[in-house]
Amino acid sequence: MPAKKAIKKKTTKTKKPVLKKPVLKKVSHKKSSTKKKTQVRKVIKKKVVTKIANDKSKIAPYKPKKNEKYMSAAMKKHFIAVLLLWKEHLKEEMQKTFAHLKTKGETYADPIDRASQEEEFAFELRTRDRERKLINKIAISIEKIKQDDYGWCDSCGDEIGIKRLEARPTATHCIDCKTLDEIKEKQLNG
Repeated sequence: MPAKKAIKKKTTKTKKPVLKKPVLKKVSHKKSSTKKKTQVRKVIKKKVVTKIANDKSKIAPYKPKKNEKYMSAAMKKHFIAVLLLWKEHLKEEMQKTFAHLKTKGETYADPIDRASQEEEFAFELRTRDRERKLINKIAISIEKIKQDDYGWCDSCGDEIGIKRLEARPTATHCIDCKTLDEIKEKQLNG
């Protein structure tokens, strides 16, 4: 009989495994919203830093001094800097496009994929062609600055204006003459 008691003791002593409930950490809404806010701040900070880095390549608009002569040496120097910076930016974009065309120049077996790729390339090349023409206009504008003809309307001879030149440094007509040209062109072309 003593053996039976030992067996009973063994069966009674073995306990069923107790499943522990996972401990849930209490997270207050304040902490999670603070974490979200810091994450949002980090993202915003990154965007601001990249924007500031991109803005370093821009030149602030020219503010004429009181009683300053139109197209003074300081104005010419400012517009040369603007034009050269613009020209360099366009050249960098052209280099990126050529590199993209070289690396992305895969041939697809599917005619639809091939057509889509060719359309994309054609669009990029049209854009670069327009930029090439713009680079030529920039070179002409720089030459005009050197000859003291920059900033004067080709049609009427009046000042083009600093604000117009800031908006479009390659402008060759004042706003009045350009408006008349656009009206004539609209009437002729319908």
